[in-house]
Amino acid sequence: MTAAFTRDGYATISGRGLDWESVPMRLFQKAKRLGTWDPQALDLSRDAADWNGFTDLERDFLLRTLVLFQAGEEGVTSDLLPLIMAIAAEGRLEEEIYLTSFLWEEAKHVEFFRRWLDQVALATGDLASFLTPSYSHLFLVELPSALQALQTDRSVEAQIRASVTYNMIIEGVLAETGYHGFRQSLEANGKMPGLLEGIRLLSRDESRHIRYGVFLLDRLINSSPSGWDVMNKVMNKLFVPALGVISEFWENYDDNNGPFGQRMETYIEFASVQFDKRMKVLERDRGKSIAEIAQATVADMTEDDLVTVAT
Repeated sequence: MTAAFTRDGYATISGRGLDWESVPMRLFQKAKRLGTWDPQALDLSRDAADWNGFTDLERDFLLRTLVLFQAGEEGVTSDLLPLIMAIAAEGRLEEEIYLTSFLWEEAKHVEFFRRWLDQVALATGDLASFLTPSYSHLFLVELPSALQALQTDRSVEAQIRASVTYNMIIEGVLAETGYHGFRQSLEANGKMPGLLEGIRLLSRDESRHIRYGVFLLDRLINSSPSGWDVMNKVMNKLFVPALGVISEFWENYDDNNGPFGQRMETYIEFASVQFDKRMKVLERDRGKSIAEIAQATVADMTEDDLVTVAT
C-alpha cells in the first residue's frame, strides 16, 4: 500500500509569508535579473575562426579544459537534487525557491559547453580519456556519494559534507580556477569572444551558488557542535584531489613553455587562494547567530555578483 502524504498548511498564506530580505530570496532576485541568459544566443562564429588558427597544442589545452568543465557541469546538475529535497523537507521555503534557479542555471551550463564542443571544436567523439584519476575520484565518487547520501541521511553533518564537496571544492576551488585559466589564456589576445562571454555569465551564476553555499555552511556549522570539525575535515580531505586535478592536467604540457604562456604554478596558487578565501569567511562567521550570518552575507554581496566572497 502506498503511504499517504499530507500537508498541514502553506507558509505563504499564513502569518509567516516570505522573508524577502533573507539571503536566499535576495539571491533569487539576482538570479532572475542576471541568470536569464541563453546559451543558444551567444555568437560563436569568431570562436570557430580562432580555433582554426591555434596550434595543435593550444587546441589540446582548450579542449582538455572544456571537457573537464562539460563533465563537471553535467555531474553537478545530476547530483544536486538530493540537496534541494533535503532543504525542502526542512520547510526552508526561501532556500528551496532559490535552489530552483540554481539547478536551472547548472543545466544551462551543460548546454553551453556542449554547444561549444559541437560547433567550435567539432568534438563529437568519446572524450572520457581526458578525465584523470583525481578528477574521476572527485566527480565520479566523492560528489555523487556526498549528495546521494542525503536521500537517506539528512543530518546536519551529511548536509555539511554535501555542501563542502559541491559548493566549496567543486565550484569554489576547481571551477573558479578554471575560469581564471580561460581568462588568462584568451583575454589578452582577444581570442574566443563567445567562449569568454559564456565564461563571464557562468562565473556570475556560480558566484551566487558559492555565496549560497557559504551561507548554508555557516548556518549548518553553527547549528551543530561538531559542524566545524566536519567541515574542516572534508575541506582538507578534498583539497588534496582538487590539487591533483590541476597537477594531472599539467602532466600533458611543458610547464616552462605551456600553451598560451600558462604555468601550473599559477593554477595551483590561484586554487590555494580560493580555498583560503572560503575558510576565512567560514572562520569569520563561526559562532554567529543566523541573523548575524545573514547580515554579513548581505554585506559581502556586490551588485553584479562578480566577487564571490569577501577577502
